[in-house]
Amino acid sequence: MNTYYAVIDTNVIISSAMSANSFPRQVYDAIKDGIIVPLLSDEIFVEYNNVIKRSKFHFPNDVVNDILNLFITHGIFMDGTHPLDAIIPDLKDVIFYEVVLEARDKTDAYLVTGNSRHFPKQTFIVTPRQMINIINGLAPDQLDIVSKNNNESA
Repeated sequence: MNTYYAVIDTNVIISSAMSANSFPRQVYDAIKDGIIVPLLSDEIFVEYNNVIKRSKFHFPNDVVNDILNLFITHGIFMDGTHPLDAIIPDLKDVIFYEVVLEARDKTDAYLVTGNSRHFPKQTFIVTPRQMINIINGLAPDQLDIVSKNNNESA
């Protein structure tokens, strides 16, 4: 079994908790199964914590705790101090890009996001569907029967 390293955008986490039959949930399950090792920084974890606890999502405390504990248990924390080589329109997304760049100095790593247009066009910036395709040995944009029945993000 291959192991993949990935920075997971907050929107993927939220989507995984909202829909059991989605590509974001498959990404979440791949983390639980040890297929994806999440890469994050303290700043990213704080964002996860703040966003997932927003009242508009109505997530029960046990769901919130399970998600946060998954990242603490399976994640690798990094500094995210890699210098930027691109302009990121939303300043809140900069840390995600910095961490993936830092990781890519050492290994292949991906940034999994439902909002790829918020980041520079790079082969390592992928949607949840593309990440699942990569894990399954498919081309990132290859459609299969399963993908037609799933959502990419919330």
